[in-house]
Amino acid sequence: MDHLSPQLKDFIVDYCRRYKVVPVDTSMIKADTSLDLDLDIYDIEIDLFLSEFAEHFKVDKSKFSWYKYGYPKGSTRVRMIKAMFGYKHKWVKKVTGYCYKPKFKVAVLQQAIDNGKLV
Repeated sequence: MDHLSPQLKDFIVDYCRRYKVVPVDTSMIKADTSLDLDLDIYDIEIDLFLSEFAEHFKVDKSKFSWYKYGYPKGSTRVRMIKAMFGYKHKWVKKVTGYCYKPKFKVAVLQQAIDNGKLV
């Protein structure tokens, strides 16, 4: 699944801009972009994001559980690496990927839009 709807990309960019999460543009968002590692949306903010996502796209999230993905809680080590080196270089992304394995990606949101259910 490489195709992401432009509405989903715009929603993510608008959310990040509105809540001042991290500066994002639509060209940065791919199917394998993780919400917690790449976009810094984790902890309580991920629940707010999913609520707004479900409301905006009219997706049923009643069956959704973090059991499948693991609750994204962030990582102190990753925050420290990002603060020291930034997050634009490929080697930084690779190192942070070794420290923290994200499972909740944008592809899950696209599947939810396609199916009408966030599972």
